[in-house]
Amino acid sequence: MEIKNTYVRNWVEEMALLTRPDQIVWIDGSETQAEELRKQAIATGEMIKLNQDKLPGCYLHRTAVNDVARVEGRTFICTTNKEDAGNINNWMDPYECYHKLSKLYRGSMKGRTMYVIPYSMGIVGSDFAKYGIELTDSIYVVLNMLIMTRVGTEVLEAMGNDAGFIKGLHAKADIDEENRYICHFPQDNTIWSINSGYGGNVLLGKKCFALRIASYLGRKEGWMAEHMLILGVEYPNGETKYICAAFPSACGKTNLAMLIPPTVYAEKGYKVWCVGDDIAWLRVGEDGRLWAMNPENGFFGVAPGTNEKSNPNALHTTMKDTIFTNVVHDLDNNTVWWEGLDNNPPANAIDWKGNKWDYTKYDKKDKSTCGAHPNSRFTAKAVNCPCLSAEFENANGVPVSAIVFGGRRAKTAPLVYQSFNWQHGAFVGSIMASETTAAAAGAVGVVRRDPMAMRPFVGYDMGDYFQHWIDMGKKIPNAPKIFHVNWFRTDDEGHFIWPGFGDNMRVLMWILARCEGKVDAVETAIGFVPKAEDINIEGLEDVTLDTIRELVSIDTASWKEDLANIKEFYTLVGDRVPAEMKEELAALEKRLG
Repeated sequence: MEIKNTYVRNWVEEMALLTRPDQIVWIDGSETQAEELRKQAIATGEMIKLNQDKLPGCYLHRTAVNDVARVEGRTFICTTNKEDAGNINNWMDPYECYHKLSKLYRGSMKGRTMYVIPYSMGIVGSDFAKYGIELTDSIYVVLNMLIMTRVGTEVLEAMGNDAGFIKGLHAKADIDEENRYICHFPQDNTIWSINSGYGGNVLLGKKCFALRIASYLGRKEGWMAEHMLILGVEYPNGETKYICAAFPSACGKTNLAMLIPPTVYAEKGYKVWCVGDDIAWLRVGEDGRLWAMNPENGFFGVAPGTNEKSNPNALHTTMKDTIFTNVVHDLDNNTVWWEGLDNNPPANAIDWKGNKWDYTKYDKKDKSTCGAHPNSRFTAKAVNCPCLSAEFENANGVPVSAIVFGGRRAKTAPLVYQSFNWQHGAFVGSIMASETTAAAAGAVGVVRRDPMAMRPFVGYDMGDYFQHWIDMGKKIPNAPKIFHVNWFRTDDEGHFIWPGFGDNMRVLMWILARCEGKVDAVETAIGFVPKAEDINIEGLEDVTLDTIRELVSIDTASWKEDLANIKEFYTLVGDRVPAEMKEELAALEKRLG
């Protein structure tokens, strides 16, 4: 492969001198090369080829037991001034970080191959696209990047001789958790990851580039990189409206992205299309609207809990060309299983650690008895998704009608409310929160603020990020309306009141009706809530108009209680919280009386 970009060539040579691989292989994006790599990975035991009749093109991989999730505590933003990384991020001085990590990288690829992956976030050649090169000594990383991003020679051609690509260096080294680092140098367009083999830490196009580095670039260049799904609702007349939505983890983001309309809507001809399940890049279009594009090419989804009821579209997406990580290996069928897939755990199976697994000893309350790791994953091609939008490959993206924020609150947040305007909407996003559930470690009901679901992913100071949201609002002549939803409101016994899953579409339809000015709303201290009769409950057995009234009621006492927590969080963010956000907070307090 001829490498015309001198910056790429020189950088690869420099990194090879540091890591000392036995050989360098350039990834060209071809199926022939990918198949050769799969064979090598099977030969070494890095991957297990699954039953090709039942799961064509599917493989199983296990990570090290100490390496199963993103490590926020080992993730750093390395800016010249500490203040630019902010109080929420871990910071390291860039010079110190390069010095420290260089020692770990030195000779780390001896006896191994360095793979050079030229990849694009977004459709190659589009205005949205950004290019990167990831260097890695892991075939697993190469095969995942081939699914998650657009890889190959056309990326190198599109880059020309430009120096502005994102430089990503990954080495497995010793998978030593004491020396595990995922470091971002936004001012240098650089990402360094070492001593991990787990997807979220090593697929550098994903959170590292598409959110942390991209959020920094977006602020500098006047666009937005957000932790948001993108979905389209197609009306019976063929018109489609698009929504972007941000949720913290464990709030049903992928389920919403691939929602199946309830019968009452499906029978009338409504359809829901998935443009993306995790990340959105947003730009102001020539028409003055905000346009969104999914920079990824696949889904890196959590396996446990994915089943025919919760998310049939995701499940069907995984049935071919998928890499499963840390799930159960069913030896009798040479297939995979995980908790929540069905009620038929395999009798003859190997767990995610590679040990014999006895499903009869599984205890729901004890995660250590799980056959699949609670954060086990599937890496699947978007093109295999049954509800993939026809606009997925549209270089211009899709126009956004509404932005939706969501959290998990037992009492505080109503089922849905609309912000008064863009600035107030940015404020609503900034105070987004979830309460810990029994499933999460630690105490139940603890409020964790996760602004715009971006707390672990903003590549610079959080206060400056809030400011960027406010500034963007002034640049969008026809801005989307901003809403907040909460599917998790509970009754006094702790049971969920709203059915959730596909029925969440009923709320999305009210949101879109509001965007078009087709329904009225009730003004409250926190924003506009629906009139109960405007939420379609046709076909819902246990939900009455009174249920809806309860779901959209404002629990003033718990909101007043919440104010102290919001103030505490703003103090943590620090001096750069914009005056506008403080004004919105004061106004909320006043309205609550």
